Formats: sequence, C-alpha cells, structure tokens
Amino acid sequence: MSGAGKGRIPLILDVDTGIDDSLALLYTAASPEVELIAVTALSGNVEVKDTERNTRAVLELAGLGHVPVYAGPAVPLSRPLEITPETHGPRGIGHAELPEPVHPRGDRHAVDVIVEAARQRPGEITLVTLGPLTTLEAALRAEPRLPWLLRRWIMMGGAFTVPGNTTPVCEWNIHCDPEAAAVCFDAWSAAVSVPEGEGEGPARRMLAMGLDVTEKARILPEHLERLWARAGATPATNGVLRFIDDALRFYFEFHAKYDGFYGAFIHDPLVTAVAIDGAEASSMIGDIRPWFVAVDACGGPGDGQTIADRRGTTGKLPNADVVMAGDPEEFLRRLIERVGGLAAARG
Repeated sequence: MSGAGKGRIPLILDVDTGIDDSLALLYTAASPEVELIAVTALSGNVEVKDTERNTRAVLELAGLGHVPVYAGPAVPLSRPLEITPETHGPRGIGHAELPEPVHPRGDRHAVDVIVEAARQRPGEITLVTLGPLTTLEAALRAEPRLPWLLRRWIMMGGAFTVPGNTTPVCEWNIHCDPEAAAVCFDAWSAAVSVPEGEGEGPARRMLAMGLDVTEKARILPEHLERLWARAGATPATNGVLRFIDDALRFYFEFHAKYDGFYGAFIHDPLVTAVAIDGAEASSMIGDIRPWFVAVDACGGPGDGQTIADRRGTTGKLPNADVVMAGDPEEFLRRLIERVGGLAAARG
C-alpha cells in the first residue's frame, strides 16, 4: 500500500472502471489533499480483468502508477454476472485506448487489503464504493467490525425517491448484486443500533448518494470546451484530454440514444469529489436525510430497490445519510479546474 501522507485524507476506492469511474480516478489524482491508499476493482460495468487493467492504466495516465491496484470479486454473491458494454464500451472505457499498464496488479485480494488497512488505521480510512457491493460484503464477512473500523463508508448507488436506471425501481450498482447490498445495509443497521456504553457504541451511518442526486450532475460538450481551455490544450495534443474525449464520446452517444440528451451523467466523480471535500461538510451537496434503508433481493418486481423508510414507520434507527440535493455547477467547476490542471501538468 502507498505511504502515508501527513494531514491528507486516507481513501480506498472500490471501482468497476467504467467511464465515470475513470473520471473519478482522474479527479482523485488531481486532488493533492488525498492519500490514496489503494484502489480495489471488481466486476460490474465490465469484467474484473478489464476493470483492474483500466484502473491501472488510468492511474498511470494520471501519474499515480505507484498506487497499488488489487482485484476483487469476479462474480456476484449468488447471481450470474451481468455487465454493461452497451453503456461503457467493450472494455469499459468507451472509444478510448490506453497502453497496457506498466505497473503490475497487486498480488493480494482486494478484500484482504481493505480489511488489513482498516485494522491498521482504525477510524481513519474512508471507503468509497463506486460499483456493486460484492467486495464490501466479502470484507464484512472477513471482518464484521468494519463499520467501526472505517471512518466512513460512502456509496454511489441506489434510487431512493426517483425511478431506477436499470429497472423501474433499481439502480445499476445495486442491481448487479442485490444480495451483497442487502448484507451491507443490514450490517450498518446493526452497527448503528448498538447502544451507547455497550461495546464500541453505535457506528457511524453510511453516506448514500444515489440517482436522486447523481443524475443532476450532467457533463455536456460545453463543459468539455471549458476543460480544454483550462488545460490550455486540446485532445489532439494532450493524452489526458484525448482519453477523456474518446471515453466520454461513447458515453454521450449512449445517453443521446437512451436518455434524450447529448451528454452524460457522471455519478462516480461527484461521489468521489464529495468524499474528498469532507462528505456532509461539502458545499457540493445538501438536504441529507437520515433514513433506515433496506434492499429488496427477492427477485420480484421490486428486486434491487433501495427501500427508504422516509416516515419512520419501521421504528428502526437510520443506517444511512441519504443525499437528496447537490450543487452540480459547483461540482463541474471543480472537476474542470482540477482535471484541467492535471491535464496541463501531464501534458
């Protein structure tokens, strides 16, 4: 794992890279306040053999090739693997092509890395999950105290008050492995319910950012023009910008066909930016609701739904702080400033 950075924010990113995961990695690389301990990759948008390779290649493009990347689960907990090449391209990065990464994949399993890091640095590390929750479920089996050992779990996933993007009620990350998601939400529910004075007391609630807020973050061609201007270059002359342009072009084409606009929702970089900015303290989000959330994994019409107890009818303590509003323009301003600066530095 990478060395400690005094005063920096220790993060582990769990990704299924993925076009928007790639942008999240670039945003992280452009954020000097981050101590990126490791990146773990699993199957989701594409198979893990592609997600871990994409992750290493993007980190090298961004100048973070030294950050170790570890492979996690190749298949969901109990269902067949589904991937989405129609959204992210056959290898997960749209029309983009990157050289084979020079740095090898880490030789340990992602689960072991997360558990060991949390045990070594209790209360310090924020785990940001940007894909299915299969890795986290396995980590909880290996270390049930994870809700107390992590500083925070921040998740991109779910649809709490809006329609799903995979089924009428289900968001993609939860859809890929609802059984794993149900275990994770249940684990946090149990952890926050421990009474004060008993054991370690209650754990901290997870922070959930679902489609309710991430689909408000749309990147459009005009934002790319601002990004090129910030970098002082064009995709023809700059490798970072060329990657972004080729990857996002595929994403834009997908959204034009299925969502009626030429642009893209960039879920993962928003969630990552909020984690880096201090979660609830971030000026990029607002209207955070403490709710008890469960996941339907029954296989019926509600399969994969993140069911939020918005009226408190279950009587259960909230296990999640669900973000319901954000400031997409402030986020996009920061994305352009940081990633444009990274592209200029790497040019």
